[in-house]
Amino acid sequence: MRMLVLGAGLQGSACAYDLLNSEGVSRIRLADQQIDRLPPFLQPYVGDDRLELVKVDARDPDSVRRVMEGVDACMNALPYYFNLDITKLAVEAGIHYCDLGGNTAIVFDQLKLDDEATKRGISVIPDCGLAPGMVNILAAKGIESMDRADTVKIRVGGLPQNPEPPLNYQIVYSIEGVLDYYTTKSWIVRDGRPVEVDALSEIEPVEFEEPVGTLEAFHTAGGLSTMPWNWEGRIRSMEYKTLRYPGHADIMRAIRDLGLLDLQPVNVKGTSVVPRDVFIAVTEPRLKKPAAPDLVALRVEVEGEKDGRPHRVQWDLVDRMDEAHGISAMERTTGFSLSITGQTQVRGLTRAKGVKTPDLAMPADHYITELRRRGIEIRQVV
Repeated sequence: MRMLVLGAGLQGSACAYDLLNSEGVSRIRLADQQIDRLPPFLQPYVGDDRLELVKVDARDPDSVRRVMEGVDACMNALPYYFNLDITKLAVEAGIHYCDLGGNTAIVFDQLKLDDEATKRGISVIPDCGLAPGMVNILAAKGIESMDRADTVKIRVGGLPQNPEPPLNYQIVYSIEGVLDYYTTKSWIVRDGRPVEVDALSEIEPVEFEEPVGTLEAFHTAGGLSTMPWNWEGRIRSMEYKTLRYPGHADIMRAIRDLGLLDLQPVNVKGTSVVPRDVFIAVTEPRLKKPAAPDLVALRVEVEGEKDGRPHRVQWDLVDRMDEAHGISAMERTTGFSLSITGQTQVRGLTRAKGVKTPDLAMPADHYITELRRRGIEIRQVV
């Protein structure tokens, strides 16, 4: 397998690392505009014949076309706003494609390429990280295990192992992405219909085994991807909530409601300033703690009926940073997920060709087995 990874940031580098440690992968082309800032866990592979480091300008279609030459699949870990254009180029090149997604409106545009991708015999899977991604695959497995599924609850969060006030949070991926989720309405399913609810709303406690303990869950955007529409009319209730340590949501809601996350410029002593830019500039250095170990907590619950009786399945995951290699839990669960998806596509194991989201495309048992091989253990409770 000859694989292209676009984006050498945290998740793209983790994807490349996993590919380098996977059987059957003969070549990994890692492409970015700045390719000389690799994380320490990739440094031992610099000079390895299998790893090719290439500069690419994601805004230049010809530059992207060049790096797509001679590969079997593209795993896109660039910011979400590149996804549609990169998808079009991958379909044009006739190679498999997957990305980390996170913006449902863009995914709907990607789905419009289904006919062309199907004609070319390729698989295109957007939203292939942790959430969306892993959680959607588990939710679909639960739904399909029942004669009638009624409710789906998804809870997931990336957290510091050693929380520090006032937010008890550290940046485990893009702070811009986090703030988008905190300020964008969230699509859920209520009474069988997709509806929108306010981000940071409907806070509830969720209990995990110690030492994680009690967390809080609240609505944020993006985690369900297109599932409210994929399963419309078949599920009465479906929702995705982010997990944080208790108290986080109230603080962030106050910050948001005061206008500090607004994108509309304001005049400050004669200078036009975007409030969110100021917030990021001030808080990012305080929340970025690359040496501090993180964890990912996940719970997916599906309730319904099987063989005429009430039935419930639940999956739990608590994954922690690989401190021996310096790979965060968020990188493991997101970047490795992207790698698994790309390899599944090239091996011809996806459930369908064309453009499909993970809940409709990825074989859940194979996916869970691949995660287990990487030490990411998902516990199922029936």
